[in-house]
Amino acid sequence: MGKDEHKGKSKKPLGQTPNNQQVESKDVEFAEDLADSADFEAQRRAAEAEERTRQEKHNKRRSL
Repeated sequence: MGKDEHKGKSKKPLGQTPNNQQVESKDVEFAEDLADSADFEAQRRAAEAEERTRQEKHNKRRSL
């Protein structure tokens, strides 16, 4: 590739959501009296996924 082949490319970084605008998604409507075992399983799995995400963010900050 020649030197002139790269002239047309943009130097702008990719757009990303700023950290102060990122929010954790949580389901707020939940009625235990109407829930079945699948609902409780989904809730347990969501909590585990959220904990993994927190751990990954924590480990990422420590490595910087």
